[in-house]
Amino acid sequence: MAIVEARGVVKHYARGKNQVAVLRGVDLEVEEGEFVALMGPSGSGKSTLLNLIGGLDTPSEGTLKVAKEELSRASQSKLGRWRSQNIGFIFQMYNLIPVLNAWRNVELPLLLTRLGAKERKKRAELALQLVGLGERMHHYPNQLSGGQEQRVAIARAIVTDPKLLLADEPTGDLDRATGNEILALLKQLNKEQGKTILMVTHDQHAANQADRTIYLDSGKIVNELVVD
Repeated sequence: MAIVEARGVVKHYARGKNQVAVLRGVDLEVEEGEFVALMGPSGSGKSTLLNLIGGLDTPSEGTLKVAKEELSRASQSKLGRWRSQNIGFIFQMYNLIPVLNAWRNVELPLLLTRLGAKERKKRAELALQLVGLGERMHHYPNQLSGGQEQRVAIARAIVTDPKLLLADEPTGDLDRATGNEILALLKQLNKEQGKTILMVTHDQHAANQADRTIYLDSGKIVNELVVD
């Protein structure tokens, strides 16, 4: 079953009196349980497409259905609720809050739910254990390595048990060895926890870990490679 269905998706932005097209009619399907990489040159529309799929923006034209929700017609308030229930975001720069320790950072998405403090802490601890950082839960970001910070960010992304993980250059700020550890963790979440993952990357090595790689150029899908 498809968790992402995009049909004729166009996205343009106003620049002065002109309209600048970033996506030019994208058709895309991602099945539940897939690990898909998005590649392409800078400015090809990868991150824009990821933001649309994550409900951070809406298409200018076309239809986009993600986790059974038609995003092109959803209000901003509805998109906010929908994101908190269905999407986990993983960013290149981690986006951790420096004054909060690991478990407090992981707990943040749960503050939007009705869970009590005890249950929030329990779920945050479980998420940190799942990414191999249970013993670091009281450490602050400046006490962690880059790879550990990204693991905390991944724990934060999965703590609400989302249907879809969206990763934007998750290894872009890491050395190769640490990046490989993060890719192995993503594959584990995909294979063992059944998480659907859509990952933007410039790194062919990272893309090779995915089941399928989709190439964008000038706002269009130009090629696709399926791993045997």
